[in-house]
Amino acid sequence: METETLLDHDIATVFKSQQCKALLLKKSAAQERIARLIKLKEVVTANVDRITEALYNDYKKPKEEAYETEAVIVEIDFINAFLETWMKPEIVTTPEALGGEASVSKIILEPKGVCLFLTPCNYPFLLTLRPLIACLAAGNTIIIKPSELTPHSSKLIKEIIESVFPKDEVFVIEGGVEVATELLDLPFNHIFYTGGTRVGKIVMKAAANHLASVTLELGGKSPSIIDDSADFADAAEKIVYTKFFNCGQTCITTDYILVSEDRKDEFVAHLKGTIQHMYGVDGPGIESPKYARLVNSNHYRRVKNLLDEALENGAKLVTGGKTNDSENYISPTLLDDVTPDLAIMKEEIFGPLLPVVSYKTLDDAIDFINCGERPLGLYVYSKDKNATEKIISSTTAGGSVVNHTMMHYMSPFLPFGGVGNSGIGRGHGYFGFKDFSNQRPVLEM
Repeated sequence: METETLLDHDIATVFKSQQCKALLLKKSAAQERIARLIKLKEVVTANVDRITEALYNDYKKPKEEAYETEAVIVEIDFINAFLETWMKPEIVTTPEALGGEASVSKIILEPKGVCLFLTPCNYPFLLTLRPLIACLAAGNTIIIKPSELTPHSSKLIKEIIESVFPKDEVFVIEGGVEVATELLDLPFNHIFYTGGTRVGKIVMKAAANHLASVTLELGGKSPSIIDDSADFADAAEKIVYTKFFNCGQTCITTDYILVSEDRKDEFVAHLKGTIQHMYGVDGPGIESPKYARLVNSNHYRRVKNLLDEALENGAKLVTGGKTNDSENYISPTLLDDVTPDLAIMKEEIFGPLLPVVSYKTLDDAIDFINCGERPLGLYVYSKDKNATEKIISSTTAGGSVVNHTMMHYMSPFLPFGGVGNSGIGRGHGYFGFKDFSNQRPVLEM
């Protein structure tokens, strides 16, 4: 049983040892932290082929899509280049009433302490190791519970971490919901969770019991808005590639498309042609080694139910729609005539279904977005700067890209995260380092 696994590790003892080690790591110099990250980079680099194999074994993720380690290595190099500067106290102005120039006001970024990571199945290495880098750079200790839905990846993550860190610095424990529930009872200083909004609320409630801070990377309904001025061929190619990468299991990919009534048929034709060019008229097929599967049967049934319900209630199947229950396979699928009342437009899809919704005016498209929860990503395809500015200034989202999808995630210079239902907190580069740090003001008079 999973609870027995947890007890076998004596997690309470590990937790207490990490509390003690956190006090020592708080005083660690930049070069000590950099050395740990360099060692992690070396081990990750040495295991690239094994990581690729684990991802394929978990859900047939193709080698062509299994480059999760590249962003991890970039993040290590980026943070190591700036860490010494980030760790220096920031000197700020002191008011005259508090001594002015005769006093010193500074802000110290100190580690939060012991952190819990609950990480997902869709990019198990990337979404565990990339935030871990910032957390380590900030000087914290960490307990990680990777997803039980990708057991081969979770096992390898544990092996990699154990080869680099003693368990009082970083510790990985495998298991399911019972393990996560028991971990959430411990008084962590910070909890980092990536996954769905429903579980995110559970994590936040558990954190409140200990007044722990949280970083929640969630999801939601991320739209791609197609303005009439857009390059339709270019937009279709970028949307199709990013949508069906990883079998649609990407929280920041396009969840649905908004395009004007007057140009909808034209754009749908571009999308259909692009999908069939990339994946074949009948889809990649279950024999294809270059197309991932949905991660398990529960997730497959949920996505298939969204497809079936949409088709039963008037949505038009433009291309795709092939399914195989034994393989958790759904081919890249494009749907037209989708109405807002359908479940596919209310739930995050997180799978290879792409609905198209039309709008009369750009204001209607903006109103449609603003009537829902704030999305993790909002993407604008347009050559009209005024239209682009209007959309971005009139909406709120975790992040946006103009004339592409998802690419902001790849920049270590940009903060990444959601807003409201799509998440709390910011990651990547300095923003991740700061998110895992306490901003401590010091006044010397």
